[in-house]
Amino acid sequence: MGGLRAASPSGAGSGAVAGAGSDHGAPRLAMACVLASEAATVLAVMRRNVRWAGVRYGDGDGGAGDDEHLDHPLVAGLKALRRRAAAWGHGRWAGVEPLLYLRPFLDVVRSDETGAPITGAALSSLHKILTLDLVGPGAPGAAEAMAAVVDAVTACRFEVTDPASEEAVLARVLQVLLACVRSRAAPALANHHVCTIVNTCFRVVQQAGTKGELLQRVSRQTMQEVIRTVFARLPDIDVTVLSEEQVAGGKNQCLGAEETENGKSDYVCLNSSGHEVGDGSGVVQDKDLMEPFGVPCMVEILQFLCSLLNIAEDIEVNPKMNPIDFDEDVPLFALGLINSAIELSASSIHRHKKLLAFVQDELFLNLMHFGLSMSPLILSTVCSIVFTLFYHLRHELKLQIEAFFSCVILRLAQSRYGASYQQQEVALEALIDFCRQKEFMAEMYANMDCDLQCSNIFEELANLLSKSAFPVNSPLSALNVLALDGLVAVIQAMAQRTDNAPQHHEQTVPEISEYFPFWQLKCESSNDPDQWVKFVHQQKSIKRKLMVGVEHFNRDKRKGFEYLQGVHLLPEKLDPHNVALFFRYTPGLDKNLLGEYLGNHDEFSIQVLHEFARTFDFKDMNLDAALRLFLETFRLPGESQKIQRILEAFSERYYEQSPQMFVNRDAALVLSYSVILLNTDQHNVRVKKKMTEEDFIRNNRRINGGNDLPREFLSELYYSICQNEIKTIPEKGAGCSEMSFSRWVDLMWRSKRTSMYIACDSYPFLDHDMFSVMAGPTVAAVSVVFDNVEHGHEEVLTGCIDGFLSVAKLAAFYHLDDVLNDLVVALSKFTTLLNTSYIDDPVTAFGEDTKARMATEAVFTIATAYGDHIRSGWRNIIDCILRLHKIGLLPGRLTGDTADDQESSSESLPGKLTSSAPQVLPIITPRKTYGLMGRFSQLLYLDAEEPRSQPTEEQLAAQRNASKTVKKCQIGTIFTESKFLQADSLSNLARALIQAAGRPQKITSSLDDEGIAVFCLELLIIVTLNNRDRIVLLWQDVFEHITHIVQSTVMPCNLVEKAVFGLLHICQRLLPYKANLVDDLLRSLQLILKLDARVADAYCENITLEVTRLVKANATHIKSQMGWRTIISLLCITARHPDASDAGFEALVFIMSEGAHLSPAHFILSVEASRQFAESRVGSAERSIHALNLMADSVNCLLRWSREVREAGGEADRILEGIAEMWLRLVQALRKVCVDQREEVRNHALLSLHRCLVVDGISVKSSTWLMAFDIIFQLLDELLEIAQSYSPKDFRNMEVSLLHAVKLLCKVFLQSLKDLSGQGSFDKLWLEVLDMIEKFMKVKVRGRRTEKLQEAIPELVKNILMVMKASGILSKTGASENSFWEATWLQVNKIVPSLQSEFFPDNEDGSTTQVEENKLDTQAQSDQNNDQ
Repeated sequence: MGGLRAASPSGAGSGAVAGAGSDHGAPRLAMACVLASEAATVLAVMRRNVRWAGVRYGDGDGGAGDDEHLDHPLVAGLKALRRRAAAWGHGRWAGVEPLLYLRPFLDVVRSDETGAPITGAALSSLHKILTLDLVGPGAPGAAEAMAAVVDAVTACRFEVTDPASEEAVLARVLQVLLACVRSRAAPALANHHVCTIVNTCFRVVQQAGTKGELLQRVSRQTMQEVIRTVFARLPDIDVTVLSEEQVAGGKNQCLGAEETENGKSDYVCLNSSGHEVGDGSGVVQDKDLMEPFGVPCMVEILQFLCSLLNIAEDIEVNPKMNPIDFDEDVPLFALGLINSAIELSASSIHRHKKLLAFVQDELFLNLMHFGLSMSPLILSTVCSIVFTLFYHLRHELKLQIEAFFSCVILRLAQSRYGASYQQQEVALEALIDFCRQKEFMAEMYANMDCDLQCSNIFEELANLLSKSAFPVNSPLSALNVLALDGLVAVIQAMAQRTDNAPQHHEQTVPEISEYFPFWQLKCESSNDPDQWVKFVHQQKSIKRKLMVGVEHFNRDKRKGFEYLQGVHLLPEKLDPHNVALFFRYTPGLDKNLLGEYLGNHDEFSIQVLHEFARTFDFKDMNLDAALRLFLETFRLPGESQKIQRILEAFSERYYEQSPQMFVNRDAALVLSYSVILLNTDQHNVRVKKKMTEEDFIRNNRRINGGNDLPREFLSELYYSICQNEIKTIPEKGAGCSEMSFSRWVDLMWRSKRTSMYIACDSYPFLDHDMFSVMAGPTVAAVSVVFDNVEHGHEEVLTGCIDGFLSVAKLAAFYHLDDVLNDLVVALSKFTTLLNTSYIDDPVTAFGEDTKARMATEAVFTIATAYGDHIRSGWRNIIDCILRLHKIGLLPGRLTGDTADDQESSSESLPGKLTSSAPQVLPIITPRKTYGLMGRFSQLLYLDAEEPRSQPTEEQLAAQRNASKTVKKCQIGTIFTESKFLQADSLSNLARALIQAAGRPQKITSSLDDEGIAVFCLELLIIVTLNNRDRIVLLWQDVFEHITHIVQSTVMPCNLVEKAVFGLLHICQRLLPYKANLVDDLLRSLQLILKLDARVADAYCENITLEVTRLVKANATHIKSQMGWRTIISLLCITARHPDASDAGFEALVFIMSEGAHLSPAHFILSVEASRQFAESRVGSAERSIHALNLMADSVNCLLRWSREVREAGGEADRILEGIAEMWLRLVQALRKVCVDQREEVRNHALLSLHRCLVVDGISVKSSTWLMAFDIIFQLLDELLEIAQSYSPKDFRNMEVSLLHAVKLLCKVFLQSLKDLSGQGSFDKLWLEVLDMIEKFMKVKVRGRRTEKLQEAIPELVKNILMVMKASGILSKTGASENSFWEATWLQVNKIVPSLQSEFFPDNEDGSTTQVEENKLDTQAQSDQNNDQ
């Protein structure tokens, strides 16, 4: 072949062109050579036989030809072909008919005189001519030539010489037939020729059963190829031509080859026996079979293959046949051929009505029947065919697919229906193939579960998969793994569809406000999602309500009707038609109740019964099939009158639709009753004497209007009932019952009226409802498989994890938080991290446990990806984290810094929240302790006492695996990214951390418990800091937790350290951003004031540093008195602390310096704090003096505030009174420092007090001045007491202090003289001042009066008197003033006796000139300024 094609200058295929009449010389010469060569070969084979070697053929008359040997016609034909092939010229090849050069070979094949070798040689020549495409489609007479080849080969006859040669000829026959359908001229074949080819191939297959194994395999393979070649042409067939062909019901008998007599036993004839294609099938008309190769032959072939399925049981097995199980072999062979045909043509079947109709009806019915075969091979092939049909034709096979899953898959995949393990396995494998189609389950839900007249296929399949995944009292089996694959495939398909959709919003289905005829409601457009999604949701809503109505009806008919009327699924006034529709199309109704209701005698029930009967279509249906269909929908009651009424309704409907058999409906009624009696007689075990055929026929004589029904009809009816009982009692598990013929007829009738098949795309329009059904069972099933799978089956483990993650994704997308939390709880158990039992080397154990590591990764993947929807599950996640922390597997830095870490110095915080966790030490398992000032999660591993052995390579590998797993988990992001969590999830996370930490006890707890509490607190603080914008959600719980820690701690420890500094850190971070929470945050710092003394002392310095930072960063944000009181109270504590006082004073200086951060709200508090620092002996005297300066300088703030108040106007008096009160408190605070033991501090305090008292600009009322004098008098008394009673060693240089004090008194008196001179209490005050001066004049320090006082006091008194005289306060002018005059001089004379005469000599009569007064006044004022 290759050489012949290579000789052509036109390249490959030119030989075919030559066969069609090409003008090229080379192909012509090649063709002539081929024909000559093949003719010579056949002749050579013939001459090997004596019969053909030298036979004389003549008329025997002794004429001239006596010596001439005449050739046999077969030989002569071959010789003539050689001459003609050479003689056909260049221009004649185009017009040569192929039959001219094929006929010699065909004659040899048809001849019964030739032996097997000769016939085989001729067949080989034909095969070569056909495979070389010498017969082209354009050649003249190509159709006749191809027909002649088929007729000759299928009628091949030859003499058997030996078995081997016979098998060789049969193999050659198959080769030629295959070449015919593969040839380019194959389209010229008629339909009946193609059918003949298939029929002949099958006959060879049958004959091969008694031959060798090789022929058996070759014959089956050839028939497979013929079928594939035929059906591969379907996509190329023109639909427009075939659409005019009509299906006819006539019988066809011309599909097989011609029947010829077999003849002698030593001859072989292929068409002598066997089953022919299309025997009695009646699918197409004869004229269709005479048309060119097309759809009719394909229909015929499929029908023939289906007939092989049906007649397999009737074929007698030849004892010489290969010992193969024939019950399995023939159907399996036929199904394999059907599968080949469907695989190549399924995509185009929908374009051809006849072929589609056959597939929908007869083919699918046969598949349903053989789907229940006990043979796994047959079941597997059937499932493959249905899968292919589903893939290409599901739009046209809606109800057929529903029936297949209901009656085959769901029945065989469960052992409770008697299926073997192999059947269950095959059924589940087939189901998994369907589930791997991403839209399969969605389409089942949309088309079945949301169709009122279909069963809930999706729910049933989902339940089947989840239940099948559970191992029953045994290790994990292949069935469990298969079911797991199906579940995971379905869930993953749903999860992938969420990527194509926006955020889910719940679909709202409008409630039905009034009844409407919904049973036959159809979707307007199955291609527009806006329409069909709304439609299926509405249908599903109705279906759910119908199911509720069914439950009510099965308990109480009246309540069932009332419910359905309430939800507007039945009209307010019941009518028989709608009730009948409810009975007919609603699954789940109690068939016993339904039968009783339909048999009732009341008028409404009778009307419902007749309406119910009208819902059936009995056209072209035998009586027994119609009766079976009718009685399958309810249980026939036992009362004869009810049976009568039911059969009357049935007979009336049957007669309406099939009047050709009966003259009236009474005949149908009588026969129906007779059939029921026959059914009871034949299938009731208590009936001993069974009715015979003759009895049945005799019982039904003259029932058809006085005439007999055809005997054949009655006989057929009798045997149908005998062989197949009419089930009048519903079967258990009827949802998975076998498909009877009557049910199939009803299905075909409904398929013409059902709504269009809805194709789901990649958008999750229905997945929410689907996932709600599957979620719980799926999680349970996958968990059980994951729990039971043994180590080493990583593929199964990976499948489980994929399923878990897909469930989590869906639960988050559809906001099914309970599902997600249940999943987290389930997965956490598999991590082994919640196991509290002791393990010697937990890190190695975790690293070696693949299942635990995979579960751990899954848990934290869910936590980081879908944390928004975790609620109670956070506790399990936190417990896992704590266990990882405890065994030292957390990374060196669990979390990054919070968002604002750059704003503060990390080195300055003793308990930095994000410090390093412990490193894994693979060599030893350390004993863990917690340092007092340890950083975040830091452990000190100290175990020098018990050295461990070096780990093995396996242990090191396991530890590395464990570390890698934890690293992949990215646990830290849970807390650093908590700012993105929803409010509920965030609150639950915080509560989980608090619960995991536990309540601290006053007694010392174990180091492990403390470590857990510390770690949880650190994480809680991180979460809090990362959620400053939502602190309100967390603050209450966080504060209460820290409060419990502080109040329960009596000794310094890591936990209370973290609590205190964490609280300070929180306040530092949040104060600038949460003005509404400033007071709450600052109030929380009062907890520090409640610390146990030992705890407070241990952390005082660092607390003060943190408070200092807080004040410096947030002073402008602190407004309230309460807030400042808390801050300053904390600072005051540090005044006498040796380590903390410097930091505390630094904060105070920041607050009070230049009054930048002083306000009326905390003025008094700040002054009091300064006083404490001034009195403190912890710091140096310079710091005390600095504190006094702060106090003295603060008076400037009072002056500024007074000025601002006067300028602002308004309620100035009240505010000024407050300022005066603050001034008075400042004076009182300075007074306390004026008695300090340290000389420089005491004297500076007196000067500061002097400065504050003589300030001008503060509105001080007379009453306030009097209180100020009381303070001064108290101070002077104390100073006098100290000078007289205490040792000079304790109070050094008291003379100077006393001098400062008396000067202060005198200057303040002069300052307030103007305000107080007009008051009634002035006289008393003046005398008290003089009395106090007198005391200072007479005081003895170290046993003697001081010179400084003796010198200074007269001058001070003199100045006061001069001012009083100048201002007219001290003068002798009236009687009323004499007492003041006298009392003054009486007291002054005790101090300085000579002053009266000096100020008021007798010659001046107690008065002075105005010039002298002014002089004295000026001098006194100058002295006052100098003192200041």
